[in-house]
Amino acid sequence: MAELEGMENLVSAREILKGSLEKSRDIAFEINKIGPRLEKTNQSLPFLEAAIKDMACKSRLYEIRSHVDRAIGPAAAVLKILDVVFELEDSLMADPGSDIFAYIATVKRLEDALKLLTDNSELVILWLEDLVQFLKDSAVSDDHWYLMNVWKALDILWELQATGQNGGVLVAVLDKLENEYRHILTENSFPFPLYSLFPSHKGKANILPVSLPLPVVQKLQAINERLAANNRLENCVSIYAQVRSSNVRASLQALDVDYLHIQLSEFDSAQTAESYIDLWDKHLEYAVKHLFDKEYSLCNEVFQEAGSDVWMHCFGKIAIQSGINDFIKFGSTITKCKKDAVKLLKLLKIFATLNKLRLDFNRLFSGKFCVKIQNQTRDLVKKVVTEVCEIFWELCIQVELQRQSSPPPDGSVPRLVRFVTGYCNKLLEDENRSVLIQVLDIYQVWNHERFEDGLVLNEIHNIMKELELNLNSWAKAYKETALSCHFMMNNHWFFCNNIKGTKLGDLMGHSLLRAHEEYFEYYATMYLRESWETLPVLLHEEGLILFPGGRAIDRELFKKRINMFNEAFDDMYKKHSNWMLSDKSLRLTICQLVVQAIVPPYKNYLQKYDYGIENEAEIGSHLKYTAKSLEDLINSLFQQKVGKFDGTKCTDLIGIKNAIVNHFSMPAAA
Repeated sequence: MAELEGMENLVSAREILKGSLEKSRDIAFEINKIGPRLEKTNQSLPFLEAAIKDMACKSRLYEIRSHVDRAIGPAAAVLKILDVVFELEDSLMADPGSDIFAYIATVKRLEDALKLLTDNSELVILWLEDLVQFLKDSAVSDDHWYLMNVWKALDILWELQATGQNGGVLVAVLDKLENEYRHILTENSFPFPLYSLFPSHKGKANILPVSLPLPVVQKLQAINERLAANNRLENCVSIYAQVRSSNVRASLQALDVDYLHIQLSEFDSAQTAESYIDLWDKHLEYAVKHLFDKEYSLCNEVFQEAGSDVWMHCFGKIAIQSGINDFIKFGSTITKCKKDAVKLLKLLKIFATLNKLRLDFNRLFSGKFCVKIQNQTRDLVKKVVTEVCEIFWELCIQVELQRQSSPPPDGSVPRLVRFVTGYCNKLLEDENRSVLIQVLDIYQVWNHERFEDGLVLNEIHNIMKELELNLNSWAKAYKETALSCHFMMNNHWFFCNNIKGTKLGDLMGHSLLRAHEEYFEYYATMYLRESWETLPVLLHEEGLILFPGGRAIDRELFKKRINMFNEAFDDMYKKHSNWMLSDKSLRLTICQLVVQAIVPPYKNYLQKYDYGIENEAEIGSHLKYTAKSLEDLINSLFQQKVGKFDGTKCTDLIGIKNAIVNHFSMPAAA
């Protein structure tokens, strides 16, 4: 059984081997048949390779052509636009002033043409750059020739594109527009006479500039728009500010404002500057309310399309370049002057001016473009307020400090008395008083203190009290009683007649003025008693004046008494002729009292002489004065001496001499 299975396997293996041999013989036969065909195919490959290469070359050339075709359209557009640019360039060489709006329209067309030129040039450049890259990557025969020409075209287009964007004809045209802008402004910016503001400047044509006419504004706006479209709006602002600020300076210069540049070293005190303060007030108000207000409105009108920042920036440049800061610096210079009483009045004037213009300053010079003006103005206000308060609180102390000085040797009213009374009247004037109260109130607020009503009036009342104490102290300084009485009589008369009916008189009250009248009468009586009334006693005999019953007297005794009277009168006249009564009414009054005390007794004494007054030739060697000549001499007393008094009215602080200002000045410590 096992042997039978082994035989079957062998038979199967023999059949498989037999089949494999037959298949191998078939494969060998087929291989022999394929060999000739492969040989034939191998012989055909070089031709096919050459054909494929030819086809590849033709394909690359076709791709180059397609690249070129895509650049032809934009390139043709570039050529057409160039023709338009050249035509516009010829028309833009004309004067823009002949028709500025037509010229600006042409400029707009040129801008559009150059923009199209730039855009199309960019497109052509892109295609040519792509072609260059293609040629570099390909192996086209004569590709060096292609690259050379493409690079040349690219160079031309790049140059053309740069010209269209940054320079060339458009730059020249915009320069012409800027020049025309300056020309239009210059031709229409001129001062205009307005004599009603400053009649003293009549005859000068430079007073108030007029507004720009509407057609001019429209031209400027049109140029602004075109230059702004080309990033040149700042040039417009600079040109506008330069021309208009020059116009403002010309208007101010016509008012002679050179004093604004006076240095501190040229001021001895605020007194020296007082004549300029009133000018400063008028000129600053004129500059702010007329010049700068007009420029503010014009800037808004001309640059309104550009936005508020642009026109406010332009106005800020005009304000600074025109010299508004010079006005502020002048005020600051005054605050640096030596502290004295007159300076306070000037500072009040400066504060009143700034306060009057406060709303205008806030409107015109607010915002980030006028920060410098704002800071300088705030600093000036702070200095003025501080200086006013420091000086005001020192006034009473300064009056007291003068107590140690000597009284006038001629018994006249001290110039300090005239100054202080007139000064206090100035402070009590409605304008000065209200400003002073306002300044003190501000200062109190800054120092977190409460402002009290009546503070100013109380302080002035204290000043006058100190002045009266000074008078009493000075009167005691005289060694001669008659001169002391003369001095007090002089001053009480001054208070009675120069304060009554004034603001200071109202403050002091009727009872105090009445007291001055009583003091005057008292000291006038005392003055006569201590001086002139002692002369008639020399004509007495045993205490009696003359002789009862007309009894004749001894001639030698008469001569003796006349000589004694003459000597005493001469001495007293010589002494009192150096004393002064500056008030004319007071001088006439006192002279009349002296005449009444001297002349009647003297005349009566002569009439009692035995030979009578008609016998003057006989007694001429002894009779030095007649009653008439005596009266004339007395009436010539107390005259104002040249150089002794400057004629300054006590209510007029403007004419106070430097000696008084310095006499009443504040020490540095104050």
